[in-house]
Amino acid sequence: MKLILAVGLGSFIGGVSRYLVTLFIQNKFLSTFPYGTMFVNILGCFLIGVIYALSDKGNVSPVWRLFLATGIMGGFTTFSSFSNETVSMLRDAEYVPAFSYVAFSIIMGLAATFGGISLIKYL
Repeated sequence: MKLILAVGLGSFIGGVSRYLVTLFIQNKFLSTFPYGTMFVNILGCFLIGVIYALSDKGNVSPVWRLFLATGIMGGFTTFSSFSNETVSMLRDAEYVPAFSYVAFSIIMGLAATFGGISLIKYL
C-alpha cells in the first residue's frame, strides 16, 4: 500500500507540475507548436537520468525512486500528448514542424537522459 500511495502522490505532483510548466512555456512562445510539451518531456528525461543515477549510487531508496521516477516523472512527462500533437500537425499537413518535433524530442530526450546520468556519475 505504501508503494501505491508513493506512486499516486508522485503522479499527482507530476501531473499538476506538467500542466503549470506547459502552460507557462506555451504562453511565452505564443505559437501552436507544442513547445510546452517538448520542454517538459526533455526536462523529464534529464531529471529521470539524475534520479536513476542517484539511485545507482545508493543515494535514493527504492521507495523514493518509485515516488520520484514512476510517480512524479511519470506524471510530469507525457508521451500521449506528444503523439497526439504530432498527429494533429500531420493532419494539418504541417510536415516539417511535425517531423522536427519528433526528431528534436527524441534526440534531445536521449541527450538529456544521458546528461542527467553523466552529471551524477561524474560528480
